[in-house]
Amino acid sequence: MSGRFVTIEGGEGAGKSTAQAFLAARLEASGHVVKQTREPGGTPLAEEIRRSLLSAEGEAPVALTELLLVFAARAQHLSKVIEPALNRQEWVICDRFTEATYAYQGAARGMSRATIAQLEALVQGARRPDTVLLMDLPPEVGLERARARGELDRFEQEDLAFYHRVREGYLDRARQMPDQYRVIDASQDLQGVQRQLVSVLDGWLDEG
Repeated sequence: MSGRFVTIEGGEGAGKSTAQAFLAARLEASGHVVKQTREPGGTPLAEEIRRSLLSAEGEAPVALTELLLVFAARAQHLSKVIEPALNRQEWVICDRFTEATYAYQGAARGMSRATIAQLEALVQGARRPDTVLLMDLPPEVGLERARARGELDRFEQEDLAFYHRVREGYLDRARQMPDQYRVIDASQDLQGVQRQLVSVLDGWLDEG
């Protein structure tokens, strides 16, 4: 079976990293080569951009600067990590990708979808995820989980209304693209979430 590009999306505290590790382990046990990565980040330069975006210290970028930095990191990430892995027929599982931009910079920050779509076309060409896994849960629950982890980054310090806009942005995209999105109820316990992930994974492997 050839590689597949899977992205995992969701608000803060949704369990994206845990889901990523779980899926990667199951795929590797099935004999697949898996590249785990994240956005913003994934390369040394993109990780520097990530630190600038998430830092709660210093000057905060305005919305347009934030959007451009996200896509600058994405261009580097695609060229250096994602495309080479897919060309090697590997699976790529990425913690956030462009759907996050539509949710965070679009729905929550108010940047136009048309502007985001222009940058998406410029940076990605025809490259889109094969599947978007949306780890969905109420923002109140996710932020409580995030705060329990310790010090909050700049995004985690946003107010609750911001995260309601993020969630609705994601769900709106899921409604627009039902064939691409798989919505996971991330408010369930770990076993319940993993059962949902296994169901999605089994569908992928059956296609192979």
